[in-house]
Amino acid sequence: MRITLRDIQRMRDGGERIAMVTAYDHPSAVLAERAGVPMLLVGDSLGMVVQGRESTLPVTLDDMARHAAAVVRGTERALVVADLPFLTYATEADAVAGARRLMGEAGAGAVKLEGGAAVTAVVARLTALGVPVMGHLGFTPQAQHQIGLRVQGKDAAAARQLLADALALEDAGAFAIVLELVPAPLAAAITARLRIPTIGIGAGAGCSGQVQVWHDILGVGTGRVPRHAKPYAAIGPAIEAALKSYVADVASGAFPTAAQSAGMDEAALAQALSPAGPRDGAA
Repeated sequence: MRITLRDIQRMRDGGERIAMVTAYDHPSAVLAERAGVPMLLVGDSLGMVVQGRESTLPVTLDDMARHAAAVVRGTERALVVADLPFLTYATEADAVAGARRLMGEAGAGAVKLEGGAAVTAVVARLTALGVPVMGHLGFTPQAQHQIGLRVQGKDAAAARQLLADALALEDAGAFAIVLELVPAPLAAAITARLRIPTIGIGAGAGCSGQVQVWHDILGVGTGRVPRHAKPYAAIGPAIEAALKSYVADVASGAFPTAAQSAGMDEAALAQALSPAGPRDGAA
């Protein structure tokens, strides 16, 4: 049975920390499910970590629906949250259409969108129609050209605005809010003032839960690991070493061996090749 919004709220109310990780394909979803991760985020960060782009902005709704469907097929219990990509929720009608794709077609259990007071009408409309919405405040990647890649809410005015936006999202019906690159004391204060869970990424330990990018915590990325990430494994170097061994074995003829090959009855082979004609291999 799938984890529900009520389960997530119950975890928050009971003081149980909520672990969330990104997943972009079927194999990663299967592994996360086996590990007991309660929430999976099909993030538009796939634009960078999967597609090799410089930002999340080029990611399309088709991309998100395709990846979300693969993640959903790899899970039975986790709550799958899928991002609405850049400018797909500029209007309420756009947001409804996007949510229908991600939930109705791909099978996600909720959607996530970025922004504060400017998107509360969209959040309210979606939740009124039965769409669970996760908010996203602080550093919002879709607005990186406007706000820059830096910690948000460090001065009093910006911190006050973040708190106001969080409360507005809660009032609009959001079931949880991601706080990204927010000073830890501010994130803790916002968390204490909300009734819904906060999910931190680079926002300290005072949030209700944490979300991390799959590639960062498993060491399979190609770039610098962000300060807020903790690599739990070095899988990338292990994969590279394995591939180098494979290349060497193919080059030397060490692979494949009889153990990786299928045999055939010699009489059947002889019958198949006789008469062989001009292409009998004699040349």
